[in-house]
Amino acid sequence: MADESAEESKESPSEYRLIGPSDDGKISDLLTTMSSKDARQRLQALIAEWLRMENLVVLTGAGTTVSSGGKTMVNLENDVLATVKALPDLPENVGAIIDARTTPSVGDGAKKIGFEDWLSYLVNANFIGSIPSSPFSGVRWRGPVNPTAEELSSLIANIGKAIFAECALTLPGTEPSADTPDIPPHLAFLAKLVARDSNLGRAHLFTLNYDTLFEQALELLGIQYFDGFTGRAEARFDPSVYGLDIYYPGEIAEGRVRRFDKFLHLYKLHGSIHWQVRNDELRARHPDLRDFTTYRQLGAAEKATKLRDLTDDLPAVGILPTANKFAQTLTMPFAHLFRLFQIRLSAPQTFLLVLGYGFGDDHVSRIIETALMNPSLVMLVVEPNPKSSTIDRVRRYKDLGKRAFVLTPTEAAFNSRVFTLATFDDFARSIMPDVQWLDDFLRLRRFEKQIKASNDNAERGPEDIAI
Repeated sequence: MADESAEESKESPSEYRLIGPSDDGKISDLLTTMSSKDARQRLQALIAEWLRMENLVVLTGAGTTVSSGGKTMVNLENDVLATVKALPDLPENVGAIIDARTTPSVGDGAKKIGFEDWLSYLVNANFIGSIPSSPFSGVRWRGPVNPTAEELSSLIANIGKAIFAECALTLPGTEPSADTPDIPPHLAFLAKLVARDSNLGRAHLFTLNYDTLFEQALELLGIQYFDGFTGRAEARFDPSVYGLDIYYPGEIAEGRVRRFDKFLHLYKLHGSIHWQVRNDELRARHPDLRDFTTYRQLGAAEKATKLRDLTDDLPAVGILPTANKFAQTLTMPFAHLFRLFQIRLSAPQTFLLVLGYGFGDDHVSRIIETALMNPSLVMLVVEPNPKSSTIDRVRRYKDLGKRAFVLTPTEAAFNSRVFTLATFDDFARSIMPDVQWLDDFLRLRRFEKQIKASNDNAERGPEDIAI
């Protein structure tokens, strides 16, 4: 017994904290005093139990794309505005608008609004001053700035193009090998997400990101999904598809049907880079992203040159990340998507998993806070920064319900490995329960790569192979 106690004392403490309501109703760390092994086992057991709830809802934000080249909203704003400011022949009024946004205010005490809110004002100002049915000819700007309707429209279009270029991400590492053993986190996450009992409800993945990394991973894994569009060549937005499902055909003798296992619903709450508005209809067509693989490594002037040269080839980005657009928020698709988000969170036996979202969007956060009134909802927020204000927010949710949890590293673990634990990558690869078919998929991909390499060597011939 003494030897066993000595061995236990040598075990390292848990690197994670799971902050949430304990049995006595108080908010505490449910993994405290546990060893690393025991804490991970308890954590995985809890998550496995929550994933077996009838209604599974996932909300993802910018934090899920950082390891794949994506940017937080602050960095996205800085890079986008720097690129637009570097465009040649930029009108003086447009440059003044950007300068007013990027120059810190001194002495007025006003809090700087977020990038999405700022874009909302630009789009709304352009709308009320340019639409023929509007009773206004324009708006009055603060300061000496007085842009024309054409200048404001051009600014919004260039911002949209720059956002597209920054968010034209390509899924990295899709060819796992002995040299790159880590599976891309999007693949691991989605494979584990759909590996639920087919008798349970379908997974509902809501994302605030504009990139198409989830779509790329879904197609690579062979997971079928509905994203609100019908058709292939000319896909049109039709929210009624979210009421559909996929089944195997019935057997002739018995007439029974079976649900297709690998399937989920995908919702892009803030739009996507592959959405386009054409002839007053919302369409979806995935563009070729290969021209943008090195774009994010360029300087502002180089980005401006590349963006100008590629402008004619880029799709017309019809959806900017704005919160209060007169023209679109109250019509399709935003009203439908946010209404579906509210409906899913109000369903009985709901598990809400939040990844990469810092609760910076007031509209989304209010929906979540309202959903906490659902007596059978459980929420888990994965937060890699143990000092984040998100943790205090979740603590305050105790007044709304006793089912809000936040997973975060301990401060000691965070200091030794900054932004490594409780990230999207860590959660997808290490914390979520493993599934066998993902291992089979990786084995098949490696086998395909070996066959391709063997065929390439055979085509080159022995005289072409370097010794």
